[in-house]
Amino acid sequence: MPKANPLNEGAKHDYLVWLKDAQGRSDETLDAVAAAIDRFETHAGHRDFRTFRREQASSFKAHLAKVRNSKTGKPLSKATIVSTLNAVRAFFEWLAREPGYRSRIIVSDVAYFRPTAHDVRIATAKRDRPAPSLEQVQHVLANMPAETTVQRRDRAVVALILATGARDAAVASLPLKRLDLAHRRLDQDARDVKTKGRKTFSTGFYPVGDEAIAALEAWVRELKEDLLFGPDEPLFPATDIGLDDRGAFAPVGVTREFWTTASPIRAIFRKAFEAVGLPSHGPHSLRRMLTARAYDLNLGLRERKAWSQNLGHESEVTTFGSYGTLSAHEQGEVMRRLSEANVVASAPDVAAEIAELLRRRGVV
Repeated sequence: MPKANPLNEGAKHDYLVWLKDAQGRSDETLDAVAAAIDRFETHAGHRDFRTFRREQASSFKAHLAKVRNSKTGKPLSKATIVSTLNAVRAFFEWLAREPGYRSRIIVSDVAYFRPTAHDVRIATAKRDRPAPSLEQVQHVLANMPAETTVQRRDRAVVALILATGARDAAVASLPLKRLDLAHRRLDQDARDVKTKGRKTFSTGFYPVGDEAIAALEAWVRELKEDLLFGPDEPLFPATDIGLDDRGAFAPVGVTREFWTTASPIRAIFRKAFEAVGLPSHGPHSLRRMLTARAYDLNLGLRERKAWSQNLGHESEVTTFGSYGTLSAHEQGEVMRRLSEANVVASAPDVAAEIAELLRRRGVV
């Protein structure tokens, strides 16, 4: 196996620093870019980036089309292929401007990383993204066990996301002080909450029933009165693993530490939905559910704007464009109802016109 090329490692490091400090990219983006570049470098046999030619780009594109996902065994998705090629192309475009590479890399060769228009259309096409109904999430919440501290925490996690639509990364990083139950508000302050784009905003509770409020109130009371948590400690602390009565490792309570990732929250949702025999839905799907709820309530302009801002969006276009796309079934139902409504509405008019015509002809 070829060894890592020290010159390549330096170039990759400099590029990632530039993305982070000069372009303001997130750590998640940096990880994805680094993985894409590493994938290309491995395919190219760790050859010096200064030797790059168009043939390497073409070969890499053909390689990606044949690669299979290590977990599913299926070919890579078009979205993965497109994002990988775009990330590598952007890296070489940057590299072609840097000293030591400027005279070595031909800019027109870098363009050969561009994915086909066909693949881009497939990768960016909007598809039905299932979301649970409000009634289904309420059913899940009502049936979640609450015998242990961990179970009550898990129930409160689902309750908070149902009531606010907060993203899982933000929920994992929430300090206790950011939840204001008295005013039914969640303050997503980017100074200590991992919001998307590090945006600061407040979220009022959505009208989703009293069950969620009750679960949150009980959990906050337990944190403050029984566990003696302070305002800067986690609203949803990580699980403490220890030995159970049988001597096996199992959850035995909670720590005083924040979750380091949002993976446990996604696991909570998966387990809760499966426990009641419903298709599994992730926490992000509740943002789509809440947007669908906005349609059901026939909100006015002012209310629609508040609903959108509540999700952290500056524009309603983001809310209803990204999360409000109707499924093919919903679209068909709406059009069917409109068609029936039009027939019903126009029927009296048609009848009146016929009666008038008959009167003019002396028939009636």
